[in-house]
Amino acid sequence: MNTELMEALTILEQEKDISREKLIDAIENSLINACKNHFGKADNIRVIMDRETCDYSLIQEKTVVEQVEDDVEEISLEKAKEIDSKYELGDIVQIPVESKSFGRIATQNAKNLILQKIREEERKVIYDQYFEKEKDIVTGIVQRYVGKNISINLGKADAMLTENEQVKGEVFQPTERIKLYVVEVKDTTKGPKILVSRTHPELVKRLFESEVTEVRDGIVEIKSIAREAGSRTKIAVWSNDPDVDPVGACVGMNGARVNAVVNELRGEKIDIINWSDNPALLIENALSPAKVISVAADPDEKTASVIVPDYQLSLAIGKEGQNARLAARLTGYKIDIKSETQAIESGELPANYMDMAEEYEEDGYPEEDYSGEDYQEGAGWEEDGADDAEPDLDLYEE
Repeated sequence: MNTELMEALTILEQEKDISREKLIDAIENSLINACKNHFGKADNIRVIMDRETCDYSLIQEKTVVEQVEDDVEEISLEKAKEIDSKYELGDIVQIPVESKSFGRIATQNAKNLILQKIREEERKVIYDQYFEKEKDIVTGIVQRYVGKNISINLGKADAMLTENEQVKGEVFQPTERIKLYVVEVKDTTKGPKILVSRTHPELVKRLFESEVTEVRDGIVEIKSIAREAGSRTKIAVWSNDPDVDPVGACVGMNGARVNAVVNELRGEKIDIINWSDNPALLIENALSPAKVISVAADPDEKTASVIVPDYQLSLAIGKEGQNARLAARLTGYKIDIKSETQAIESGELPANYMDMAEEYEEDGYPEEDYSGEDYQEGAGWEEDGADDAEPDLDLYEE
């Protein structure tokens, strides 16, 4: 039993996660390569290795001939009979080869071949491990800044968080633990190249999957996400169980679940709305916290005309157009937002609409007033202040 070799293979198998079978194959190939360097060729060399005990032997097979022309592949009848008198011309003689007889160069080449095979297998194991995590989140430890990029240690491999995948304003300290979205894993000669992101919309989805059991189990689906990293994200959710409120499930008790996601995203605001197959209702939800009077959606052209109260126009559009822009991305519709006054001027509302609205209020059905406090469907998270000035353009698209 080759105890020393067995122990070495066990350690490599445990530490590098390389199978014993592949390590033994590497040793066999290195021995054949050493024979080739020693004899000049190794076509007639066989390696016999016991997988259990790791004992091995090298056998050189030579053909019995009358006149020897190739010492490596042939043996004279006289010498063959010295080994065993039964051998005749044309027989194959198996001659043991002592690996100790190999020269220094042949031995070094065999060693390098084994080390190369170990490195290749180690790279393959690491690549396979992180390839399985592609399109998922991982936890990494910040190592250092490399220019404007950040080197992240993921355990057995390092990743580079490039400037384009960083959230503007986020600053990390060495040894800080952060969550990242694995965008892509490439196999290179130097090991796996892992591209990670903090700005990808799927990062938000994966964070909710880790925090919300209903999302992880498929009871609640995140149908669409629109994100402006570092500022605000809108997500549309749907429940496959009529007894489960999708928005409430994502928010959690006292906002615990959504707050855990917000904290991981360093305070990025998150709007959670109900998904609907009715595009008009979906667009109305997507524009929350603004109140909507009417939505006229064209599913074929993917356009929608939205009318909101005059005092809600700036809230519907949002700061620098963010609310309308995210709503357009979330729904996939070009959204044209108009106030009541603009709609009356364009003929989309009757000229006496304001009078009709006043009569409606006087009859005891007052309009809900959202101007006094921030409002968000289901969640009630803080909204950015709406622009006081109305923008020149009211058309927003994905």
